[in-house]
Amino acid sequence: MFQKPIKIKSKKIRDSAKGESCTMRLAGICDRDPSKVMLCHVNSFRKGVGNKSHDIHAYYGCSSCHAEETANRVDAVDILRAMIETQDKMIQKGLIEVK
Repeated sequence: MFQKPIKIKSKKIRDSAKGESCTMRLAGICDRDPSKVMLCHVNSFRKGVGNKSHDIHAYYGCSSCHAEETANRVDAVDILRAMIETQDKMIQKGLIEVK
């Protein structure tokens, strides 16, 4: 039987985006306004209607950059870079811990 994967969901991680700088920083698109930054889940095979990627598979993004990523107009390398930068910030904040 196929076992449904455990969902990684954290209010602390989602709230950690508030006031952060956008890690996507798309040239000519990013508005660089920390008040518009949110936790943006990356597209993956887990993502679908009502089913987002894990909260650790996300980046801090402004609404403008997020709109571009949602519309599939962002290169995978930029998405990966933004997610890695965001995970580094989460580790520094103690939100992700490796044991």
